[in-house]
Amino acid sequence: MFGLFKSSSVKTDLSFIGVDMHSHLLPGLDDGLKTMEDAVEYIRVLHGMGYEKLICTPHILSDVHPNSPDSILPRLEEVRVAIAEAGIPIKIEAAAEYMIDHEFEQSIKRGDKLLTFGRNYILVEMSYLASSPNFEQVIFDLRVLGLQPIVAHPERYNYYHHQFAQYERMRDMGCLLQVNLLSLSGYYGKPIKKIAEKLIAENMIDFIGTDMHHQNHLNATRHFTSHKDFYKLTKGMALKNRMLLDQ
Repeated sequence: MFGLFKSSSVKTDLSFIGVDMHSHLLPGLDDGLKTMEDAVEYIRVLHGMGYEKLICTPHILSDVHPNSPDSILPRLEEVRVAIAEAGIPIKIEAAAEYMIDHEFEQSIKRGDKLLTFGRNYILVEMSYLASSPNFEQVIFDLRVLGLQPIVAHPERYNYYHHQFAQYERMRDMGCLLQVNLLSLSGYYGKPIKKIAEKLIAENMIDFIGTDMHHQNHLNATRHFTSHKDFYKLTKGMALKNRMLLDQ
């Protein structure tokens, strides 16, 4: 995967991003990290790479990862205690990555508590296999509530790769878009890298996130961000990540 770029090594410095607003670092909640020890170590590494704040976003997917504020927020507090004891000076918060499905739509209609971050941001995703048939209705409902939807990793929705207008439609509906850092490296494949680069070229990306799940992600992130290619690709991006430092 790393043969997709060739460049001299540089010192990793992600302080220009400052805040990672998409990760799966809260242990034991989804397909992300499993142990508190791993959580502390990953957070230590990410802080060393230049992140000042991490917003953890466990999956909420009714049949697979039935998380809620009742499972996520107590785990956040446990991680905060652990990183304080480890002496890691970083801010850590939690929200969620909501799958746009029927259950999420019903949750909105019931008025369930939703986990947001910043002033009014909410992170949403779709399946990698097919688009959510209720996508537009859910986005409309969230906007009515005064929430700002951020679509997670749109470059990974292969079914839109030949329908670029669908990304423009997301923007027209008021969505912000978040690209995965590793998409830019070719980690998920060349087609995804190509779409990610096009979205950046069209000034359609608002946030960049690690979407950190496991050791392979951490290793690939450390490798890619130690090469000039990453900084060339992201130079000039009008990212909103650092705005989250004080929100």
